[in-house]
Amino acid sequence: MTPLRTALYQGPSGIPSSTADTLDALARAARRAADAGARLLLANELYLTGYALGRAVRDLAEPADGPGAQAVARIAAEHGLAIGYGYPERDGDAVYNSLQVIGPDGAQLAHYRKTHLFGAYENTHFTPGQELVVQADLDGVRLGLLICYDVEFPEAVRAHALAGTELLLVPTALMRPYEIVPQTIIPARAWESQLYIAYVNRCGAERSFTFAGLSCLASPDGTVRARAGAGEDLVIADVDPQLLKASRAENTYLVDRRPELYPPLT
Repeated sequence: MTPLRTALYQGPSGIPSSTADTLDALARAARRAADAGARLLLANELYLTGYALGRAVRDLAEPADGPGAQAVARIAAEHGLAIGYGYPERDGDAVYNSLQVIGPDGAQLAHYRKTHLFGAYENTHFTPGQELVVQADLDGVRLGLLICYDVEFPEAVRAHALAGTELLLVPTALMRPYEIVPQTIIPARAWESQLYIAYVNRCGAERSFTFAGLSCLASPDGTVRARAGAGEDLVIADVDPQLLKASRAENTYLVDRRPELYPPLT
């Protein structure tokens, strides 16, 4: 099976002046990714609008098929690659911190609402999602979707592994001084649950938040296949189904589990 070349777009830095600016930056990243042979481009948490929105999040939120989604669909179709991006989603009176994946043909592949909200800011302005395992298939690879804080719960990643996820997409807005997450936790999650994790962070400062960058693609063998720095960056690496198959055969955590001993977890 052919590896799935995956591009991680860490940027742009700081609070965007408009959604038009982030869409322009996404189009430029998509062009570079496609030129490098990527079939998937992942942007960060709340990519379209910026993270530190405060009360303005309600005004900037849009439905899953809103103008932002339509613009991303055009970019995806023009460059022939799937695009995953974060945005504030409005559904009735509720606002969700959401991740949408648009396919290379411009059609929606998957949509996920963040289930584990972090801190007072998110819990004040967002409604938590209720569906943990959301998946889609791209070029024979089973994608799974989480957002930021979700991946710090081993139960969430393990649930994806048991459901067959091979590449877990995790847009994030990780602040300093929590660099331990991309440096240690993400490679450990990939190892312990035997899957790939594409972890794509914001960078720069937004009001009281300073983001850590350090986006990465972690492999099931515990290595990091690509790593961004602290500023705006685009890094590209391959997700290899054959390596995943070999790693799962050697590291048998998933088949050696004894769930009958773990009822206190639920």
